[in-house]
Amino acid sequence: MKALVLEEKGVLKIEDRPIPEAPAGLDSILIKVAACGICGSDIPRGFLGKAYHYPLVMGHEFSGIVDEDKGEFKKGDRVAIFPLIPNKEDKTYATGDYAQGVGYDYFGSRRDGAFEEYLRVPMENLFRIPDHVNIVHASMTEPAAVALHGVRKFKLQAGDTAVVIGAGPIGNMVAQWLRIHGCNRVIVTDVDNRKLKIAEEMGFEIINSGETDPVKRIKELTKGEGANRVVEAVGFPATFLQAIQCAAMFGEVVFMGNIMGEFKIGEKDFSDILRKELTIYGTWNSKIVPRGTDDWTTVLKFMDKELNVAPLITDVVGLDEGPRIFDSIVNKKAYHNKVIIAP
Repeated sequence: MKALVLEEKGVLKIEDRPIPEAPAGLDSILIKVAACGICGSDIPRGFLGKAYHYPLVMGHEFSGIVDEDKGEFKKGDRVAIFPLIPNKEDKTYATGDYAQGVGYDYFGSRRDGAFEEYLRVPMENLFRIPDHVNIVHASMTEPAAVALHGVRKFKLQAGDTAVVIGAGPIGNMVAQWLRIHGCNRVIVTDVDNRKLKIAEEMGFEIINSGETDPVKRIKELTKGEGANRVVEAVGFPATFLQAIQCAAMFGEVVFMGNIMGEFKIGEKDFSDILRKELTIYGTWNSKIVPRGTDDWTTVLKFMDKELNVAPLITDVVGLDEGPRIFDSIVNKKAYHNKVIIAP
């Protein structure tokens, strides 16, 4: 089979590898990879020396087709795959908070992932793709579940005003989840007009924070009150501060972006957290329990219906084009929003 292999920092090559053997200790099943998204985290992992080891096959946002009959699954079944393999000895296994535990494994980072034609995965990590969902779109179940997991932190009320800082794929899906959950008004901020245009076409209010002060503008739009719910989905210290500054009295803030740099807060802004009695949540990854109401099942129920991911995808390329598309993303040779590799 073909695999897109990170041989060392910044070096990606197509290699011919044997189809993976069943890993020891896992009740696994063979999957033919249908599609795998490039995540923002793949860039520092691949090109800034952040990989756990070399060689490595990256890719953790993926969908596939079952390639053997086993258990409740039949060859040809379409599935989305949760990429985290929990540590069953850790105390978090009992609560389903796998990503908060220690000693877990992860496709595409700690072990080889889905930028290859075949992969063996634990059967308990599979989610059937409903008939109404496009299998390429289903590869975005993982980021969509991350977005949903953060939104579920809120004590949302119908009619809320929400702000999402960041109009990339995660931020856009956060905005969609906020609307699905009853927010009457969702304002999206970013510096990229191309991403903002997508958000605007999907019915969201937009602010280009490179052209105007987003906090001041949000206050103007809300008659000085600010937003009831705010999600920071970028990861810059400046945008973390904006999230606090544009929150209304008794507002809630979710910090979702993986921070780059050092976050500092001055006396006035910290005092506002106290005086406005803000609630600030951290969020990380997603949950697959309890089955039926978990993040992943919920995503697949809404995908290609109320949750529209198609406008976020700019590129769908073959595995052979992997080195080229990564080079284009890293060196900003073209505009890319969500890129999906489809073996």
